[in-house]
Amino acid sequence: MSANNPLVSDRNVEFLLYEVFDAEALCRLPAYEEHSRETFDLVLQTARKFAREVLFPTYKAMDEAPAHMEGGGIKVHPLMKQLFPKLVEQGGVAMTRPHEVGGQQLPHTVATLVALYGMAANLSAVSYIGLTAGAAHLIETFGSEALKAEMMTRMYSGEWTGTMALTEPHAGSSLTDVKTTATPTAHGYHMLRGNKVFISGGDQDLTANIVHLALARIDGAPPGIKGVSLFAVPKLRVQEGKLVANDVQCAGAFHKMGWRGIPSIALNFGENDDCRGWLVGEPHRGISQMFQMMNEARLMVGMQGIATASVAYHEALEYARTRPQGRPLGSKNPSRPQVPIIEHADVRRMLLRQKAIVEGSLSLGVQAARYADLAAHAATPEERRRAFLLLEMMTPVVKSFAAEKGFESNALAVQVHGGYGYTSEYLPEAWLRDQKLNSIHEGTTCMHSMDLLGRKVVADQGGALRLLGDEIGVTVRRAAAAGLDAGLGSAIERAMALVGEVTMGLASLGLGGRVEEMMRHSVDYLDMFSTVVISWQWLLQAAVAREKLAGAPSAPSAELYEGKVCTAEYWIKTELPRVDHLAQLCRSGEDSYVRMNPGWF
Repeated sequence: MSANNPLVSDRNVEFLLYEVFDAEALCRLPAYEEHSRETFDLVLQTARKFAREVLFPTYKAMDEAPAHMEGGGIKVHPLMKQLFPKLVEQGGVAMTRPHEVGGQQLPHTVATLVALYGMAANLSAVSYIGLTAGAAHLIETFGSEALKAEMMTRMYSGEWTGTMALTEPHAGSSLTDVKTTATPTAHGYHMLRGNKVFISGGDQDLTANIVHLALARIDGAPPGIKGVSLFAVPKLRVQEGKLVANDVQCAGAFHKMGWRGIPSIALNFGENDDCRGWLVGEPHRGISQMFQMMNEARLMVGMQGIATASVAYHEALEYARTRPQGRPLGSKNPSRPQVPIIEHADVRRMLLRQKAIVEGSLSLGVQAARYADLAAHAATPEERRRAFLLLEMMTPVVKSFAAEKGFESNALAVQVHGGYGYTSEYLPEAWLRDQKLNSIHEGTTCMHSMDLLGRKVVADQGGALRLLGDEIGVTVRRAAAAGLDAGLGSAIERAMALVGEVTMGLASLGLGGRVEEMMRHSVDYLDMFSTVVISWQWLLQAAVAREKLAGAPSAPSAELYEGKVCTAEYWIKTELPRVDHLAQLCRSGEDSYVRMNPGWF
């Protein structure tokens, strides 16, 4: 791996944070008034240094020697035992949480970029922190004071870790079919029995305890989603001041193609009828409560996809600048020296596409994080509602676009390396393996497409979609005022109008009871919608860049701004035209895969 790989462009992070999304303005909100650009920069500088000097050098060793089952439990890589206390010390578990629970109360807009560096350096290692943060936040929001005192505080401090234990062997992503049972007792806890699979970080030898936030059915609960409750199930329970076994058994570790630094395991609850779980929140409300952690995890997976594409892009860029091979097409003289492969147009084509995917999706990730800050802390209920609706609609896009297009970007990084990219001596093949998981966990792309089309774009009677149209309109006017080619903005506005028309047509099918027809091309709809949204983000970046270029910036900044404008033109001119074809598929009801008889394959 290249020692010169920056993982993430610091200058691009600063551009997005301060020039595009004006993070300093968040300090005017009471929740963040103690912060300033100075504190934001300090946190980011610490994250960069730690990611590059401590985390990144451990990635290859942890990929080559995965966490594994030994003696009835999971043994993590020895390096992880050195890393974990340092990760906790960085403050990532409670970075965005209030001071009263031990947090730093930083904006999500900043914390998202802090996490990006760690994810790009060694995503498996930082995932222990992300999972623990989400699980602790669930207890903070819905748990009793006793659970907060016993479990949440220890999780936020890094003394214990946390997981989400949803998936069961027979059900996969279908949470309707959860079968784990919970029997009430007279002692304030329930006795749990059941099996869970694909539990990331579900066992390890890093901390004294692990708290699983698990879904189960209380005896006599109604069938379906409405009968599922949420429980905190520790690996070890506190009894007479000591930690004792809680009948939570690691049943085995899965052998994964990527993400090898964090185990994915099967868990058994109650093999010996002695597994105690404590209800979190109201009974039978487990799914709606768990959505808090699930949505946070989906945004986290989106950032993981962006980070994994980013580190591979920068590795490919460094390789292309330093690898000599061949000569310009017009050169007939074999005695002339070879040129770096970045001089070849096709290599620049691949690098430009990676840049468009990485920096376009990162812009959307920061946009979503800003919506999260405003949804929680904006001055008026109307502003909070607006931000919430936009955040909800962007969540499946952040998650799925980063995963699907991120995989394409990672594949291009392998391609830039040529034959070396296919070998384990170079890291792009490992990052490609890591990236594939992002389109599967926390909901497959198909699931998110149905969520977007079936719920998010029609929320508030289409109000969320109208709000997005307003946001795009503001950006188009800004781009025109900045002097960008007016055709770029008009192309996006036309594409957004087409999305609105398609959405109305599909929604009418659903209202008429033809739900299968409505959802037939939901994945194409997600692709269409995401393409427009990323085009909007690129237009926004280009507008800001053009404004800055008018102020005679320094040479390094001018290069960044010119690159933004060029990349925006590339994406809008070469990718946005796909929207017409995708819209036609959604409208046509083309049904070949629906008609395909299973016996015909």
